[in-house]
Amino acid sequence: MTPNGTLPVAERATSFVAGRIDWVDYAKGICIVMVVMMHSVLGVEAAAGQTGFMHWLVMFAKPFRMPDFFLISGLFLAVVIDRDWRTYLDRKVVHFVYFYVLWVTIQFGFKAPSFAAGSGWAHVGYLYLESFIEPFGTLWFIYLLPIFFVVTKLTRSAPPLAIFAAAALLEMAHVATGWTVIDEFCARFVYFYAGYWLASYVFAVSDRARARPALALAGLALWALINGVLVIAGYSDWPLISLALGFAGAGAIIVMGTLLARMRWLNFLRFCGEHSIVIYLAFFLPMAATRAVLLRSGLLDVGTISLIVTVAGVVGALAIWRLALALHANFLFDRPGAFWIAPKKVAPVLQAAE
Repeated sequence: MTPNGTLPVAERATSFVAGRIDWVDYAKGICIVMVVMMHSVLGVEAAAGQTGFMHWLVMFAKPFRMPDFFLISGLFLAVVIDRDWRTYLDRKVVHFVYFYVLWVTIQFGFKAPSFAAGSGWAHVGYLYLESFIEPFGTLWFIYLLPIFFVVTKLTRSAPPLAIFAAAALLEMAHVATGWTVIDEFCARFVYFYAGYWLASYVFAVSDRARARPALALAGLALWALINGVLVIAGYSDWPLISLALGFAGAGAIIVMGTLLARMRWLNFLRFCGEHSIVIYLAFFLPMAATRAVLLRSGLLDVGTISLIVTVAGVVGALAIWRLALALHANFLFDRPGAFWIAPKKVAPVLQAAE
């Protein structure tokens, strides 16, 4: 334990300052693909008015899709939380604010004509301004992360167990005010804080999975069975069960990422995790375009369209990123120096976990 009661992050996590951890990128890759899948599948089904075979995969992933993403987001916070406020705010607040403002503007640029057709341009302006209070569309994740980072640093001296218990109670309360920031903060902060506070345990789970892959696979099979049964039975949203499934699923994704990294399989997932912010910011455009074309063609069933739209969202976002680099439009995915309030950090390189 550190003096304030938090668990110390393992040495490998500290090395993340200068390098990357392979299984973390695999886990992030799984998460970002599931996020794109969710938006793609639900968007196709809403437009088509029917469900397809991909719907069940999205429902299976619902209990743990975002919990794991938030847990991993807090995983290395112990390394930087004691930095001065200027550096901390630059890395953990200004960074995400820049991308949110930029990409909410880009999204509005594409969607404004359809909004205006329904309610006029004055209402479009209102919706744009409202997006800085009520997160817009798919961008709510990077809107919420800076809030989590600030709250965690402000409560640095508070007993971690008390913070964790309060966050767990908020998750189990299933708060539903209608405001995304409030509702998602209550539902997700416990996972982010757990990633920060219990980082050493997370690395221990990865270590055990790497050392005993057969046992890890058996555990994954048992988890998948229990998670699937509870989802099908309609119990996955119940208080306490939702919390347990969130943590169990997050652990399962960590184990999956570790095993994939151990075998060096599906490197595309690792690449997606390494560039998860790129995919998260840009997938909406190829996703929406592909959905419109395929639904208009009427040649494929809803499930197949959903699968193709998911792939298009991921691959299309990476293609947009490569095109931006080729056109020297790096500002779309790389925060320019003018928007840094502290010295720029060196980009990390991938390292294998030991």
